[in-house]
Amino acid sequence: MRYLLLAARWLSDIFRPEFMPVVGFAALFLFTYLSLLPWAFKLAVLVLILLGTILLPRWTIRFWRQSRGWERHLLRLRRNRYFPYLIYFLFYAFTLHALSRFHLPHYMSGILVGALIIQGSCALINHWWKISVHCAGAGGVIGALTAYSLIFLFNPLGWLCLCILVAGLVGSSRMLLRQHDLWQVLAGTLVGVVGGFAGIILS
Repeated sequence: MRYLLLAARWLSDIFRPEFMPVVGFAALFLFTYLSLLPWAFKLAVLVLILLGTILLPRWTIRFWRQSRGWERHLLRLRRNRYFPYLIYFLFYAFTLHALSRFHLPHYMSGILVGALIIQGSCALINHWWKISVHCAGAGGVIGALTAYSLIFLFNPLGWLCLCILVAGLVGSSRMLLRQHDLWQVLAGTLVGVVGGFAGIILS
């Protein structure tokens, strides 16, 4: 059981929802015609995404938490999550605005649009009922992959199976760690799938 819990913690740390935009952009630069773009351009975009969606929000939340004298585990309480949600939402919106200067195709900025839809939905739902944000992030990848298969007209079956497997592992890890029950995991995944798909298609 100890090894299962260790694996669950490892999965929860590796597949954090804020990592998904970086993974999405990296996948587009590696597996689509966007791989033909200059490496300097791709690196500049990835650094912007890394700063705007992971590093700057984390540093801001850490400073805010330390200024209040809170231990890290206190952020897990539902009533303390609203400020972190707001910080991530604002930084994602700023990053989306900054990306407009790169004149990227709309379906690329759709990754961040989808992330904003997922974050807003999770924040709203968490006001009344706890939902798995980890599973929403994993579900967002499934939804985005489905949308991209329609845009680029490719068969996503292999990658889709892999993403569904990862989503299942992430959901199982959250339940093993007693962070969520089955319904919260399923609801988070569904919100992610819909939000990820809508973000790409509607952009």
